[in-house]
Amino acid sequence: MKQHKEGFIFKETVFILFLILAIIYTSLFIWKTEPHIALLACLIVVSALSVLKGYKWKEIELGLVKGIQNGVQPIIVLALIGILIGAWMISGTIPTVMAYALTSINPNYLLITSLFSCMVISSLVGSSFTTVSTVGVALMGAGMAIGLPVEWVAGAVISGACFGDKMSPMSDTTNFASGISSVKLFTHIRHMTHTTIPSIIITTLIFFILGRLATIDTASINETKNMVSMIKDHVSISSITLLSPILVIILAIKKVPVIPALVVGIITGGMTAIGFQEVKFGEFLQVLQNGTAFPIDDRVVSNMLNRGGLQSMMWSISLILVAFAFGGILNALHIIPTLIKGLIYRIHSKGQLILSTAASSIGVNLLTGEQYLSILIPGQSFKDLYDNLKIDRKYMSRTLEDAGTLINPLIPWGVSGAFFAQTLGVPVIDFLPFAFFLYLSLFFSIGFGFIKRRI
Repeated sequence: MKQHKEGFIFKETVFILFLILAIIYTSLFIWKTEPHIALLACLIVVSALSVLKGYKWKEIELGLVKGIQNGVQPIIVLALIGILIGAWMISGTIPTVMAYALTSINPNYLLITSLFSCMVISSLVGSSFTTVSTVGVALMGAGMAIGLPVEWVAGAVISGACFGDKMSPMSDTTNFASGISSVKLFTHIRHMTHTTIPSIIITTLIFFILGRLATIDTASINETKNMVSMIKDHVSISSITLLSPILVIILAIKKVPVIPALVVGIITGGMTAIGFQEVKFGEFLQVLQNGTAFPIDDRVVSNMLNRGGLQSMMWSISLILVAFAFGGILNALHIIPTLIKGLIYRIHSKGQLILSTAASSIGVNLLTGEQYLSILIPGQSFKDLYDNLKIDRKYMSRTLEDAGTLINPLIPWGVSGAFFAQTLGVPVIDFLPFAFFLYLSLFFSIGFGFIKRRI
């Protein structure tokens, strides 16, 4: 779409940005509304301002529709993951991992175990979504059972999953950031170690200390034995149930697209449920829709096992639908590009450039909730400036990941943030302070940008 002849100027886009942030902050923290309502209010206000500016409603509507079209793929993925969690619950896959974790992991080291296991799995499959929705859910159940604060466990799971996703050559966002920046993939990954290694070391030390400080009494450890017994009363625990996730991991390693891989996981989970757990086919279909509903009196074990299903993801799907619609309007009205172009003219040094790249990625994340746009738009806007200032583009690709990929899970209406919150059962606001790796990487990325290195 061509820009309107009376389009927004830079000062107006800055005003709109602060207005949006004010609406979101007021709605979330003062009025305590859901993020859906905050974004809908922003959508209405920006649309009204655009009409007053001279835009026709048809232009706004086309942007809204285009934004929703861009959200179809992540919406399908979220729906399938909700269904997959239900399938793996009823088939015994996730309960088996929970039982193994509760009986073999030292409670004082569960946070470290969660961090490292998610790092390894995510590095292999190249997907934080797959990692969080499988081993992450099981580790959350183990953490609940021994009485660890759920936000601590969620922070460890998300930190490990995002580290592996970011450093894996099979990750779609890693390939996307290096491709947008025209930087070789392994050059990009090697350069990211300058921020990821110190960040993960600090994160590991913090979780080690938290694990040692956590109060885990003997009663809670003994209680885990009862919990394992209750799990076994409702689901047969066996390594056979792990064949389905192993197959999904193999497909991810072989770079099979995520949607077919998830479908295979659902089908094989169904085969395990029907063939091994003796679940009726009709009952399995009900679980795919509504999740598991084991008759369990114990609240903790009930929360651990009664999860998943398509309906469990509707909160996240509706949020992403609104976020993508809002992002589509902002793009159609050229508000985001105008904002970024206004920043470019004020950049004169390496530190300012990296800071502006990071700020732009965070801004796009806040405005659209979409990590791919937070990489794409700043990457396209800033890459020529990196060349003009004779700064290697690997600095740009690293910054796009640190401020784009890693900040998205910290935004309640972000695709990753909404998914992680719904899947782990912990609101973004609660786990945000404990997802140490995510914002430490950003701090190191910006800080190193202002350090002059000898060439």
